[in-house]
Amino acid sequence: MSENAPAPALVSLSQLLSRRQQLEVGATPRIRFHVTPDWQQGRTTFGGLLSALVVQAMRDVCGADWPLRALQTNFVGPVAPGAFDVEVTLLRQGKNIRQVQARVVQADASGAEQTGGVLLGVFGTGRESGLPELRPVHEPAAKDIDSAFKWAYVPNLTPAFTQHFEFRQAEGGLPFTGADEWHSRVYTRLNAVDGVDNELQTVLLADAGPTPALARLRGFAPASSVSWALELRPVTLADTLGFWRVDKEALATGEGYVNEKTTLWTPEGQMAALGYQVVAVYG
Repeated sequence: MSENAPAPALVSLSQLLSRRQQLEVGATPRIRFHVTPDWQQGRTTFGGLLSALVVQAMRDVCGADWPLRALQTNFVGPVAPGAFDVEVTLLRQGKNIRQVQARVVQADASGAEQTGGVLLGVFGTGRESGLPELRPVHEPAAKDIDSAFKWAYVPNLTPAFTQHFEFRQAEGGLPFTGADEWHSRVYTRLNAVDGVDNELQTVLLADAGPTPALARLRGFAPASSVSWALELRPVTLADTLGFWRVDKEALATGEGYVNEKTTLWTPEGQMAALGYQVVAVYG
């Protein structure tokens, strides 16, 4: 590509979803997706996108009538731009709970299938309960949306997938600045939300920011999620174009790993998800 050639157009999440295909490969159903380079995070596909696409595959095969309550993701290997398949297995369906397993597979240069991820989704219908409702309090961040620091996209420096989001940091240090904080509060939203429901946005946005532990470093070091446990609360959105808030806390570090907690809030201040990650930091 010459220096004057236009940059390739971004492919929205809605477009990726619309291009999926259902395959008949043996006895296990598969959904094929085609992911583009603008969704990359280093040498692999952004983990939040990968998980959101897998949730869609689970719904395609096993039904979309019950909300997703929990998602366990193990990132096994890199998923490169191009086609990959999601192999979906219904493990069990009871009266109120459906458990679905999925495996992300992609052919390598020799044509051999490699596993990129293994996921377990728990879908559950609502039920009558005598428990009173408990709603976590959405405390204000140190800075509001207008005064928060707006991240810039810098080609070849910031991850490609961040072009699809807007980020405004309200608390915590920026990555690789030697800051003292172990937490971050970041307002974020997906730039193109048409055709993307609340549940898929929850999965996507809950993984959108880096671990705040990277702010403690002075100088660049790559990092990669190893496993991710996400617990979801069904939400409704009055403001579909508003900023969500991602609150992250580094709970423990050592031997090159970070244990962190994430709380995702909707634009209206509803808690949409709790997430727990193990992140490997290579530096």
